[in-house]
Amino acid sequence: MSEYDYDELGLVAGLEIHQQLDTATKLFCQCPTELREPEEATRTFTRYLHPTRSELGEIDDAALEESRVEREFEYLAYDTTCLVEEDDEPPHELDEEALETALEIAQLMAMHPVDQANVMRKIVVDGSNTSGFQRSTLIATEGEIETSDGAVGIEDLLLEEESAQRVEETADGVRYSLDRLGIPLVEIGTKPDISSPEQALEAAERIGMLLRSTGKVKRGLGTIRQDVNVSIEEGARVEIKGVQSLDDIDDIVRNEVGRQAELVAIRDELEEREASVGEVQDVTEVFEGTDSGVIAGALNSGGSVTAVPLYGFDGIVGREIAPDRRLGTELSDHAKRHGAGGIFHTDELPAYGVTEAEVDALRDAVGAGPEDAVAIVAADADVAEAAIEAAAERAGTALEGVPEETRGANDDGTTRYLRPLPGAARMYPETDVPPVEPDPSEVPEPELLTEKVERYQDEYDLGAGLAEQVAYGQHMPLFEDVVADGIDPTLAASTLESTLTELRRDDVPVENLTREHLEDVFEMAETGDLPNEGVPDLLTELAEEPDRTAEEAAESAGLGGADDEEVREAVVEVVERNEAQVEEEGMQAFSGLMGECMGAMRGKADGDLVSQLLREEIQKRA
Repeated sequence: MSEYDYDELGLVAGLEIHQQLDTATKLFCQCPTELREPEEATRTFTRYLHPTRSELGEIDDAALEESRVEREFEYLAYDTTCLVEEDDEPPHELDEEALETALEIAQLMAMHPVDQANVMRKIVVDGSNTSGFQRSTLIATEGEIETSDGAVGIEDLLLEEESAQRVEETADGVRYSLDRLGIPLVEIGTKPDISSPEQALEAAERIGMLLRSTGKVKRGLGTIRQDVNVSIEEGARVEIKGVQSLDDIDDIVRNEVGRQAELVAIRDELEEREASVGEVQDVTEVFEGTDSGVIAGALNSGGSVTAVPLYGFDGIVGREIAPDRRLGTELSDHAKRHGAGGIFHTDELPAYGVTEAEVDALRDAVGAGPEDAVAIVAADADVAEAAIEAAAERAGTALEGVPEETRGANDDGTTRYLRPLPGAARMYPETDVPPVEPDPSEVPEPELLTEKVERYQDEYDLGAGLAEQVAYGQHMPLFEDVVADGIDPTLAASTLESTLTELRRDDVPVENLTREHLEDVFEMAETGDLPNEGVPDLLTELAEEPDRTAEEAAESAGLGGADDEEVREAVVEVVERNEAQVEEEGMQAFSGLMGECMGAMRGKADGDLVSQLLREEIQKRA
């Protein structure tokens, strides 16, 4: 899709960044924040969720649409799952560690903390929370970050509980895991100050850097999510949920601008054609004896075929509005919400086993002419009717232009329909949690990652590249802690950023290594119980059998430090074995023999000591 003139189109965009905090316990209970494997679940239970009315007696449109799809929600519970997570006990008070971290983040964006933080309930009936709502509290407002295209305002910062982790679809609904439910996260919302895809990416990267500067946020896939709000002047505000990768944000904005521009163009053309949407009809008789596998499968199961004529839509339903997505795809997304596999439409037929004769008969059945299109759904009777009505409703909004809605991000940078935009009717006070009065005066302002890079170079004499790797890496908090405890900064940095990477490339399961493993290995190296050269071998041993302590693994692998005499004996043995080479080459034999000596010691001797003794032995014989 070609690049657009974003100023001319009136692009307005904003971000919502959701970042999990690395706290010891969850936001409203004392359960740990560690993720579990589904196989570790000790029991399950089920829930059916329904929307509730707000204090004003209103029901949120997004919640109402979710509730129209009858689903059973199954939850995997663990030995750490508590009654709060099951919604069988009121939530506890707001976690103090999470609140302090949120205030640190607010400082970094020059935000103003609220005088009193009140917890609210946000209605969510998609099963991602056992209670049917998510708890959220406003912590700070009115901040700002800088980008190369100007300042971007920060509207608000909220402290929220993370949703349950979706495991899989089931025959009756959805299965969720409760290990993630309740992990504290901050939601940071920018003002609609972003005017280009590039600025959206830069703003997200800046916020990400500020979050990581605290050293108190979780790292890894799924721990940070970006939502993007996009609109153009003739379009509408669209909220795009669940952008997993920062690198996708500019493509998401670019493709959404293109989608809205194309929908505006479609609206104008439909208006010229005086287009309209007809009545939903049953056209099962048209496809009796059809060779289409999809349609025949539905009919053989007692299903039906429903259709809606789209007058004046010929050639438009199949028009591309985003890469590999068409207006027909939008109609199909709405139909799928009601259990259908999708739709067929005449812009793509005959195909899929549907013959030209059947297309002609279909057009005749619904009164569609050559300028018109027809969309059909083949499924169980109830599903087919609900799905084609949803598709017809979406076709009707095409006459108006761009609908306000919530969309989901796809891996290819495009989006899909999820639900209508939520409104204020889904928020109401949480009466089980007392309000708190944030006190930012005792919260230290974190050092920025950019400042850390400079300090690591100046204070620890790390190279620029290694300093940046450590500062921006997930092990930065551990690096700072072990260096403060007296561990050599170069050893710590190279181990965390180079050695672990090399071991991972060699298929060593470094994900099994815990913080305690790494701390113990560093301590052994610092006290001389383990030569620096033995660190990779010991980490490998621990990764392979993580239940052992560092001392046990070192002893089992014979990785303890050797005394000077033992090292000299090994060096002498290597030199004598290569006596002819030494006599012929003298000190030039050093390089080759050094590797052989280190191999003989198997990580039990420091390289400097081996080097010194090898030089001495060569000089004796030269």
